[in-house]
Amino acid sequence: MANHSQFRRRFDRTIGYRLEAAGVALFMALMRALPVETASGLVGGLMRRIGPRLGASRKALRNIERAFPAMGDAERRAVLAEAWENFGRTMAEYVHLKGMADRFEDHIEMIGGEHLAALATDGRPGIAVTGHFGNWELAALACARHGLELTFVYRAPNNPWVDRWLADARSFLGGRMVPKGKLAAKELIATMRAGGHAGLLVDQKLNEGIPVPFLGRDAMTGTVMADMALRYDAPVVPIKVTRLNGARFRVEAFPPVEFARTGDMKADVAAAMLRINDMLSDWVRRTPGQWLWQHRRWPD
Repeated sequence: MANHSQFRRRFDRTIGYRLEAAGVALFMALMRALPVETASGLVGGLMRRIGPRLGASRKALRNIERAFPAMGDAERRAVLAEAWENFGRTMAEYVHLKGMADRFEDHIEMIGGEHLAALATDGRPGIAVTGHFGNWELAALACARHGLELTFVYRAPNNPWVDRWLADARSFLGGRMVPKGKLAAKELIATMRAGGHAGLLVDQKLNEGIPVPFLGRDAMTGTVMADMALRYDAPVVPIKVTRLNGARFRVEAFPPVEFARTGDMKADVAAAMLRINDMLSDWVRRTPGQWLWQHRRWPD
């Protein structure tokens, strides 16, 4: 097994990543040549057909069944197909993010922008949080439009070429992109101490997190958002992105979430993350086909 793993890593570094990068470059060039609505619809329709047949769909269907035990098989498969379509559309829209920003009103119905503007101008450190809903990159776009320079934490792709291309697609948003890990923790602390703002996707599995219920089941949940909010008295503004039709969206920023402080930091952090997970669970229940069911959110 070890030799096999070493061979795979060597293959990826010398050949595999280059082949993958070539495929991604071709995909991006094709998407760039099409209008955003056409590109989004084309890839979304393709993934609606192909996605449910991929191996990742077994895990996704199991997740949907556990989250919605009363849902029938046909309805669960409809949610899965919609999730794949949304994922495909989001991938196709990456190369069009700058154009969507330039034509913001054509693509985005903004609600609650005053909460983002207040976060940018209140003179305090602050946090914008979201999850993998709709085209989640538009949450950062909305923040940039309202003057928020964010330190983003993201999971860097293993392929360095793909990582650079994704960074280029997001570059017009400003701020700093920091890959998840030890560097991210240092950068976030520096941001808070300087009175800056962080942008976090808080619905991902983290092995170093704590178990917190999410859609009725314990899920390993990162605590960095709660740690920073409580330690630095940083307002937390949730942002939800909902795909309305094609490449048109609603981006809704909510009033800052207030977290209780009892003096027991460990308990307060756990309570804060439970509150956030409850909020995200409610979002999933409202639009289940727009959440990213394909990732490993819960332990098997």
